[in-house]
Amino acid sequence: MLNEVQIKNARPKDKKYLLNDSKGLYLRVDPSGRKYWLMRFKESGKSHEISLGVYPDVNLIEARKKRDELQSLRARGELISIRPDKSPATFQEAAAEWLKVRMRDKAAGYLKSIHLRLNKYILPYIGDLKLTDIRSPVILKLCRQIEMKEFLETSHRVRAVIGQVFRFAIASGWCENDPTAALTGALTPVRHKHMATLTDPSEIGFLMRSIKAYPFDLMRLAMLFSIYTAARPGEIRHAEWSEINFNLARWDIPAEKMKMKRRHIIPLSRQVIEILTECQQLTGNGRYLFPSPRDTRRPMSENGVRVALRSLGFTKEQITPHGFRAMFSTIANEHEFNRDVIERELAHVPDNAIRGAYNHAEYLPQRVKLMQWWADWLDGLVVKKP
Repeated sequence: MLNEVQIKNARPKDKKYLLNDSKGLYLRVDPSGRKYWLMRFKESGKSHEISLGVYPDVNLIEARKKRDELQSLRARGELISIRPDKSPATFQEAAAEWLKVRMRDKAAGYLKSIHLRLNKYILPYIGDLKLTDIRSPVILKLCRQIEMKEFLETSHRVRAVIGQVFRFAIASGWCENDPTAALTGALTPVRHKHMATLTDPSEIGFLMRSIKAYPFDLMRLAMLFSIYTAARPGEIRHAEWSEINFNLARWDIPAEKMKMKRRHIIPLSRQVIEILTECQQLTGNGRYLFPSPRDTRRPMSENGVRVALRSLGFTKEQITPHGFRAMFSTIANEHEFNRDVIERELAHVPDNAIRGAYNHAEYLPQRVKLMQWWADWLDGLVVKKP
C-alpha cells in the first residue's frame, strides 16, 4: 500500500508508469510530472480503468474512499459508467463522464452554474469535436466571443471548466494534452472596479456555510442580510426598523441615506424576511436593525462585518463587505438577468438619468423575482446533494 511520502517522492520518468496501492487503486505518474488516481477492474471479461482525480487535489484517503464507493456499486450489481473502448471521446462524452464521476457530490447551486456554462457556452461550440481535435486557438476563440459580450469573469470560468474536463480525460487515457494550459495570460484579465469579491460558486458556498456557523447572532444576521440584499454597507449599517415593510416584503430607503440621493426600494426575499424576524427578537425595540453593541442608539461600526469576515479566515484580497455587491452583479449577469434590472437593484443611476425621471420603483416586479432567485441560488450552495 502507498503512503503520502511515496506519492510525493514519485518522480516523472521518460514514460508514464503506475504505482499500485490496493484493491485496484493505482497512481499514474506522467512524464509531465502530473499524478492521477486510477481504479482498474474487469467487467464482462474486459479490463477497464476509471479516473478518480488528480493528485494532490484528491489525496490518498479521498482516492481510497472513491474506490470503495465504486467497489460497493459493483458489489450491488450496479454498472459503473465507463467507455466501451479507448477511441478518442468527444468533448461532450468526456464532460458527461466528468459530471458523473467528479461532480456528483457538489452543491446544487454549483452544479447549476456548471451546467449553465456547459450547455450555453461550451457544448454548442465544441461538444461534438473529438478531444484530440480541440486545439488552444479553438478555445481562445470561444472565450473571446464571451469577452465581446463583456462577460470577462464568465470567460475565465468557461476556460476553467474546459480545463477540468480535459484533465479528467487525460487521466482516463482519452487524450494526452490540455489545450487550456496554453491560454495562461491570453484572456483579458478581470479587474474588479471596487472591492475584492468571490465569484466561484464553490468558494461562495464555503463563505455561506462559514457565515451561517458564525457564533455571534447579530453579526451573523448582519452578514447574511448584507449578502442576500446586496445593499451598500453604509445603507445596511443605518437600516432602521421603520424602513422595513413586512407586509409588502420590502425595504424602503429614504433618499437622504442613498449615495445618489434618490429613494430606493429593495425587495426582500423569503430568506431575508426570516433573518429580520430573528433579528427582531434581538433589536426590534430599538431604532436600528444592527445597532452598536456599546450604544444601541448608534448603528454598528463600519468595520463590524469586515472584522467578522477576517475572523472567519477570509482575507481582504478575497472578499470585502462591498464585495457582496460585485458578487451579486457578476452572478446575476452570468445567468443573463436583464442588465437594467440588475443595475436598478444596485441603485446605480442609469446612463440617461439626465432626463430626471429615475423611478425608485422601476423594474420592481422583475427585481422581486431577481432577489428571490439570488437568495435561492445562495441557499443552493449551502446544502450539498445527499
